[in-house]
Parts: sequence; structure tokens; C-alpha cells
Amino acid sequence: QVQVVESGGGLVQAGGALRLSCTTSGLEFEDFGMAWFRQAPGKEREGVSCISLTGNSKYYSDSVEGRFTTSRDNAKNTMYLQMDSLKPEDMAIYYCAATSGYCSVRDSSRFEYWGQGTLVAVSP
Repeated sequence: QVQVVESGGGLVQAGGALRLSCTTSGLEFEDFGMAWFRQAPGKEREGVSCISLTGNSKYYSDSVEGRFTTSRDNAKNTMYLQMDSLKPEDMAIYYCAATSGYCSVRDSSRFEYWGQGTLVAVSP
């Protein structure tokens, strides 16, 4: 049984930082492209970042480019999202997703496995 579990969310002041983690089990982590999505209240889900199998290729949405950094540790079956200079508009539920195909957040249907999400709240 595949499990995808996010952690690390919480409440932070604007300008602060958080690091999210996504740990998987039941799949060959090194064979999956990994992504972060987020969904704010009343808004559509937004793709935040993608990271390739080895971590050599990364993508970021314009809204987080330069502030967020994604990484992965295949030995630990874990992906990370370091979020710096957080803004109130970053507040959302953040989801981790895994794809056995090409990692592109433009098409969420590519992702076979999803976590339950972790809440990031940013106060002004």
C-alpha cells in the first residue's frame, strides 16, 4: 500500500520560513518525479514545484521562484520544500504528489499518488 505523508506545516509570520517534508512508502521513490501543489481557500489548486528523479532538474512556479527550494533524499524516500520569505498569499494547504511519468505541475492528472496535505498559515 502506497503512503504519501506531508509534515512541517504550521503558523509563521510574514518574512519567516518553514520546511515541509514529504515521506513515501510502498513505492520505489527513486523512480518517481515529485511535486508540491497548494490550494488556498476559495482558489484552485496551484502547482508549486517539481523535482526530477535524481534531483538534477527542478521547476518552480513564478509565484515562488527565488523564495522556495525543493530537494529530495532518495535514501530516505523523502522530498523537501524549504520556504523562505513567506508571504500571506503563500497560505494554503500544501500537497505532495508523485508521478511515474514526466513531472509537470501543469497537468495534475499525471500524478498517481497524493498526500493528505499540510497547512501553512502566514500571518501579516
